[in-house]
Amino acid sequence: MTNELEMTGTDQRQADMKILRAKQCSNEAVKAGAKAAAIACVASAIPTLLGARAIPWARANLNHAAQALIISTISGSAYFIVADKTILRSARRNSFHEQMENQSAEYWPF
Repeated sequence: MTNELEMTGTDQRQADMKILRAKQCSNEAVKAGAKAAAIACVASAIPTLLGARAIPWARANLNHAAQALIISTISGSAYFIVADKTILRSARRNSFHEQMENQSAEYWPF
């Protein structure tokens, strides 16, 4: 009976590559999400602030906290949506990459 914790050099290398790809995927998602949040912040702040000054109903009912809540909600949702899509895209790319590695290992065993 072999010890399940012992890994061969190839298994360890594959595990290290998976960890590296996961870290790269996370970093890509954070960068893309931050960019989307910044763009969404500006894109939502301009009409929210202008509307709160120009529209009588908004001027009467939207105080500064409400305006900040609108802007931050849009920015936060943009961050999570883009980060999630980036993670899914990276996972799909990594699974295809892994599939190609397995197929090439079948044809080129060395």
